[in-house]
Amino acid sequence: MTDATVDRAAPQGTLRRLMRRKLALLGLALIVLVVAGAVLAPWIAPFDPNDQMFDGLTIEGAPLAPDGRFLFGTDLLGRDLFSRILYGAQTSLIIGVVANGLALLIGTLVGITAGYFRGWVGSILMRFTDLMMAFPALLLAICLAAIFKPSLWIVAMVIALVNWVQTARVIYTETSSLATRDFIAAERTLGAGTGRILFRHILPHLVPTIIVWGTLGISTTVLLEATLSFLGVGVQPPTPSWGNIIFENQTYFQSAPWLVFLPGAAIILLALAFNLVGDALRDVLDPTQRGRD
Repeated sequence: MTDATVDRAAPQGTLRRLMRRKLALLGLALIVLVVAGAVLAPWIAPFDPNDQMFDGLTIEGAPLAPDGRFLFGTDLLGRDLFSRILYGAQTSLIIGVVANGLALLIGTLVGITAGYFRGWVGSILMRFTDLMMAFPALLLAICLAAIFKPSLWIVAMVIALVNWVQTARVIYTETSSLATRDFIAAERTLGAGTGRILFRHILPHLVPTIIVWGTLGISTTVLLEATLSFLGVGVQPPTPSWGNIIFENQTYFQSAPWLVFLPGAAIILLALAFNLVGDALRDVLDPTQRGRD
């Protein structure tokens, strides 16, 4: 392994270069804020997210505007919007981590297998990947979500099944390049088995790519989950989700715009945060960018 590879893999050096980037720090701060809100939601949420309060609506039955008691106001059923957004963060993060983790696992397995073995095995796997990429991800996700009964874990599985293809294509390209390197040929000559070559020599070189795509993929997953929930085929009420909060309150877009703006802003900020961190990681872990840090 070269000195550049060793340096790239050093966690302390990577963290130090990452901390020099202001946008990355902003992204990390937003992620920490959302994660803290989601984890501490049972303790910091002022109300039960599904509690329909009699005094949570006006005399005319309209949602209450933000005030001292209801920080973000109430929704169309008199539920505290701040509490629902906090618990909705749990939904987005759980699905983001689980779905993206499954997508990374599937994409890495497909990509590394196709890139290493190539031949008819690689052709079949990559043609299947191309076939999956030909379908619009949102349309495919809607079809799969409609087939299965929507729930938090089903939505995570559906998103994973449509998001693995990009990872597979990137991993395939890098593995194909690594498989032709001299040190891999030397390992084969010395009698190293396929498992040893894949997991001891190829996979460590793919870790930076997996980390970057894993970080960037969470933002895509959060946006896709919110879209599915908004369309009614994602996480089902009364479980709070940023997407279904917007869907439930869209009729009050003009009279009570905070009901749509606040959960929408939460979705955008979380997706932006992971994109900022992912872009910074891509630059930090790319050896061609080393001279710029």
